[in-house]
Amino acid sequence: MNEAKYIWMDGKLIDWKDAKVHILTHTVHYGNAVFEGTRAYQTEDGLAIFRLEDHCKRLYNSAKIVAIKPNIAYDTLKEAHLEVLRSNDFTGNVYMRPIIFLGYGQMGVHHVKAPVQTAVAAWEWGAYLGEEGLEKGIKVCTSSITRNPNRSTFGKAKAAANYLNSQMAKYEAIESGFEEALMLDENGFAAEGTGECLFIVRDGVLVSPPNDNSLESITQATVLELARDAGIPIERRNITRDEIYICDEAFFTGTAAEVTPINSLDHRVVGNGARGPMTQQLQSAYFDVVFGRNPKYKHYLTYV
Repeated sequence: MNEAKYIWMDGKLIDWKDAKVHILTHTVHYGNAVFEGTRAYQTEDGLAIFRLEDHCKRLYNSAKIVAIKPNIAYDTLKEAHLEVLRSNDFTGNVYMRPIIFLGYGQMGVHHVKAPVQTAVAAWEWGAYLGEEGLEKGIKVCTSSITRNPNRSTFGKAKAAANYLNSQMAKYEAIESGFEEALMLDENGFAAEGTGECLFIVRDGVLVSPPNDNSLESITQATVLELARDAGIPIERRNITRDEIYICDEAFFTGTAAEVTPINSLDHRVVGNGARGPMTQQLQSAYFDVVFGRNPKYKHYLTYV
């Protein structure tokens, strides 16, 4: 990966190479940690973090859900994002990873006595699913791995342990010659990708599943807001995978994935097999927002 100079850990900047934890770190063994994926873009007015407040709010909400008491004040964590960006010589777009985890000092499943630690790392990172994927789309398969059911885990928490099934679904997809996986919920409806939310277009209507069985996505909310601005009809309802086969367009959204078209699902060509017109419209509008080219959405940007 693209290493930077410094990582912020528990209130101070340290060298990238020194950001280490003990082998008996509680989170390594039991998976209880919460994190965010946040992006900063090189705008005409300088490097700017997109929706920092929303990402920090979700991070602390996630910590509450999994019963972790943060060791760092909320405002300090927000400022840490800026400190990391100022301390590193970034010339491109940046991906940021804040994480609250359980450190070394307590073992066993009961976690509350384990020490809490917080870190913010950042590195230059381009399109998660490839620059070519943003234009031509990606090949997706329906995974055999079901999205974590609500009765067995906390789906509203962006928790490390929740991503084991995402890893397995991604592994299955890549090993089978696809680029990404679509996970269904326990009732057989489309839930989300391994780290993205789903949209389809049918007869001029933009459709996205409710967040009953998916993370409450900040990028998804942004795209829906942009669609309302453009007067695009919107439906939030369940989607079956065979409806995706016959839809006009489909795309994934997420902080990492941004707005990435789906050109096929399970070897069925979706729409015209490339980026559709509504996908292109919303993708363009999204990039205008994150790069500071839309004055209406400047409030979503925190400049360094």
